Amino acid sequence: MKKRIYYHDTDAGTVVYYGNYLKFLEEARTEYLEERGFLIKELALSGTMFVVARQEIDYKYPSFYGDILDIVTYVTKVSAVKIEFENEIKNQSGQLIAKAKTILVCVSPDLRPKALPDELRERILS
Repeated sequence: MKKRIYYHDTDAGTVVYYGNYLKFLEEARTEYLEERGFLIKELALSGTMFVVARQEIDYKYPSFYGDILDIVTYVTKVSAVKIEFENEIKNQSGQLIAKAKTILVCVSPDLRPKALPDELRERILS
């Protein structure tokens, strides 16, 4: 996923505010699922939702106003109720900006763990 950095993504020094990377990762996961035919909104309406159980980010280099980030997303593990995503974020020069790992838990509308739908499991692993 390509992400342009706008002024509102930055702090007073035109460096991307560290908390904004969480939003970028969320957008990248959403696009990853959409590329495989799943819309988060439709999954939620059918009773399949996700919560973040764990988030890790290693910041390697700053990104700045005007940068174009490339956020690569891939799935490294899938269990009965969890999906583990990893990301690499690089700028337009190929400089590694950050590495991240996110563990999502599939839940029902009452926020209890729920098995991943079979079709979802199959498509995210392909």
